Amino acid sequence: MSRRGNCWDNAPMERLFRSLKSEWIPVLGYPSICDARKNIGEYLMGYYNRQRPHSFDEGV
Repeated sequence: MSRRGNCWDNAPMERLFRSLKSEWIPVLGYPSICDARKNIGEYLMGYYNRQRPHSFDEGV
């Protein structure tokens, strides 16, 4: 854990949710919670983890 006030801990999750909202979720939402779970699961496990290009800087 980092010290209080260090915002780096939340950066990866904030990036994930920003990408999810801007790249995947339809503007009008989903017709049901079941459809949302299925579609977001496909995004996380299929596209985001395997196909989406990730950048990694070893100098950080």
